[in-house]
Amino acid sequence: MTTPATTPPASSSAPALLAIPTFLLDVVRGALIGLAELIPGISGGTVALITGVYERLITSASHVVSAGRILLTGPRRRARITAELRQVDGWLILPVILGMVTIVLTLAGIVEAMVAENPELSRGLFFGLVAASIVVPIQQIPRLRRSLRARLGGVAVFGAAAVLAFVLVGLAGGAVDVEPSLLIVFFAAAIAVCALVVPGVSGSFFLLAIGLYSPTLVAVDERNLAYLGVFAAGALVGLVTIVQGMRRLLERHRRLTLLAMAGLMLGSLRALWPWQELPAGESHGVGVVVAPYEPVAGPIVLALLGVAAVVVLLVVERSLLRRSLDAEHGSESPQKPRL
Repeated sequence: MTTPATTPPASSSAPALLAIPTFLLDVVRGALIGLAELIPGISGGTVALITGVYERLITSASHVVSAGRILLTGPRRRARITAELRQVDGWLILPVILGMVTIVLTLAGIVEAMVAENPELSRGLFFGLVAASIVVPIQQIPRLRRSLRARLGGVAVFGAAAVLAFVLVGLAGGAVDVEPSLLIVFFAAAIAVCALVVPGVSGSFFLLAIGLYSPTLVAVDERNLAYLGVFAAGALVGLVTIVQGMRRLLERHRRLTLLAMAGLMLGSLRALWPWQELPAGESHGVGVVVAPYEPVAGPIVLALLGVAAVVVLLVVERSLLRRSLDAEHGSESPQKPRL
């Protein structure tokens, strides 16, 4: 006589049902990260932090980089590469890349025009997004009892990172280079890709500072394969060199690394202050921060919408995480006695 299954079908299908909205959410996460990479002043790493996938992406990217290094240097390539690739979270990487590529290819021209034609409104929205997201790395700092010296050191790291970002943002304002050298494009991409890894560092803003922002978005919009191929090669080189370093910093110096991230995000708000006066004859870069002028209401409303968007993303992320944990461990968790 056959014993009936002890696990009901609904329970066994719960993870599968959760996988569909999780996949779609990861596509949206990738789209938001890609959108951030198109916008001067906001970092893709910041959005990855907000949406709760930053460390998972860094860890997976680190294993991919290790696999590539093993392929070039050996020994025992097959076994070691297989071991590294098994550590890659493919169910996260694939939808995130799908969302990023889709947004970049479809919205590059639109975003470039929006930033150029509505600077106060666009900066207002992104100011709210980044300002609200500063709490994300701070919330992830381990809560441990520390000495006064350690606390002062953390404050110093936070302040130094904020000042560094504030000063570097003020250096932006390069003229647009219509036909840049491909060698310059290669090295610029290697530096700009840091925005995918370091929250608070805007790759688009770096491109804007050296005059490559508009040419790069135009190349994407027009499918300039030569330009895009060189840019992708430079970005790959930059990604390989920095991702391992960020993973080690998070593993060995997590508290100070997160504080530095928060400081960089705070300092980068200078680039996103809605009301700025640019030097005569310039339409790009960062100007002098001034008191609000017309329009006033629009940037403020959009900043508040940006804050609300971050709050919604955090709530959705926590809700999905709670459901996932319940689906995986709910049947194993003992019932709490009622008092």
